[in-house]
Amino acid sequence: MTRPRDSFPTPDDDHPGEECAIFGIFGSPDAGANTALGLHALQHRGQEATGIVSWDGRQFRSHRGLGHVADNFGAGASGVLDQVAGHAAIGHNRYSTTGGGNLRNVQPLFAETELGGLALSHNGNLTNAQDLRRSLVRRGCLFQSTTDTEIIIHLIARSPGRSQVDRIIDALHQVEGAYSLVLLTSDSVIGVRDPLGVRPLVLGRLGDALVLASETCAFDILGARFIRELKPGEMVILSDDGVESLSPFPSRPGRFCIFEYIYFSRPDSIVEGRGVYEARKAIGAELARESPVDVDIVVPIPDSGVPAAIGYSERSGIRFELGIVRNHYVGRTFIQPSDQDRHLGVRLKHSANRAVIAGKRVLLLDDSIVRGTTSTRIVEMVRAAGAREVHMRIASPPTTHSCFYGVDTPERDKLLAARFSVEEIGREIGVDSLAFVSIDGLYRAMGEAGRDARSPRFCDACFTGDYPIRLRDQEEGVAPKQLSLLSEFG
Repeated sequence: MTRPRDSFPTPDDDHPGEECAIFGIFGSPDAGANTALGLHALQHRGQEATGIVSWDGRQFRSHRGLGHVADNFGAGASGVLDQVAGHAAIGHNRYSTTGGGNLRNVQPLFAETELGGLALSHNGNLTNAQDLRRSLVRRGCLFQSTTDTEIIIHLIARSPGRSQVDRIIDALHQVEGAYSLVLLTSDSVIGVRDPLGVRPLVLGRLGDALVLASETCAFDILGARFIRELKPGEMVILSDDGVESLSPFPSRPGRFCIFEYIYFSRPDSIVEGRGVYEARKAIGAELARESPVDVDIVVPIPDSGVPAAIGYSERSGIRFELGIVRNHYVGRTFIQPSDQDRHLGVRLKHSANRAVIAGKRVLLLDDSIVRGTTSTRIVEMVRAAGAREVHMRIASPPTTHSCFYGVDTPERDKLLAARFSVEEIGREIGVDSLAFVSIDGLYRAMGEAGRDARSPRFCDACFTGDYPIRLRDQEEGVAPKQLSLLSEFG
């Protein structure tokens, strides 16, 4: 479900692209409306498109559309929520890409199978998708989309299992990759995490209803109570009988995506029992310990750099200031800088607070550098505002490898840290000094003694190249690029 960004950089290229958001609820008379609210809270995980499929006891209902949740299910979308009325529903937000929209790829996907209707929402990426798709096409399957998610639908439909749950398990034993899924049948909502638990999925309760979501912040908007995270490889079935938990995969140590702490999850979410905001502050404090610098102020690059900058400021004793102000009313689709004005995108989204910056030695703090494009523009902007010195600290190790597990990153030869040393990157983006948190420092901020190379706790492949799930399509040469919701399969 991901692809490398195209060759023309966007103002967000110094961050990995979003993942997707998934949500499910069973046993609520307002399941469709509650799903829309949950997706609204998860909007940060995907801004290209959104959709809901519901079950009202007689039929499946659906609405899918391009754009934000509010565009499709908000006050201006009169009557749309009536289209997804029911007591059970699932939803999906798709991450933003640089390509054009395509409604046939918008999730949840729905199919009528031998055992009844089935809807599916997916966050993640299958690493043997090309191989599976080619095999299914040879056996006569007709695909209606270009997503790897549809492969799972076909595998379920073709399974000889006696129940939908049996067929889902059979299908998932054939796929490889990182994923969280929510599925809707006529009598249940089902949630599944991949065997390593790379992608997140949490369980909650809203009155008598049971809820699944990518993050706990979706529970907060509903007033739902967080129960627990699904374990790696766990399947839960939400039905009139309550919650049934299955373990269809052999037990393995989890490898949760560490970038959820660094960037993806909302700061008010709880991940693995720890607040994301506090984790980001801890990373900033570790940066201050590892890479001190003599400056006057610590300035975050908003919004994702704010908690780490607070942590750096508290640990170092250097004053925290909002030296860069973000315009929250600029839509991503509007930001497309031209060759004639390559600074336009950054100026539309960020403004230097000259009164704070002028004459100061400034430390800029951000969560990551991917291409370096935006970092360069922001450094130029801060210098133009009168900064005497500009230093930068990054709350993640250098991003040296592409992600193939559901995160939108460029191909490796487009990653700045894959081509240059830290010192060279510093010269490239124009700072007086540059430092990244070390991989051991990142693990220390997560409460570990450091990274155990023999059995690391997290998936950190984007920093280390240690891919915990086999990249079968890449190994076999049938997928030279990452998969996209918009790309066609060869």
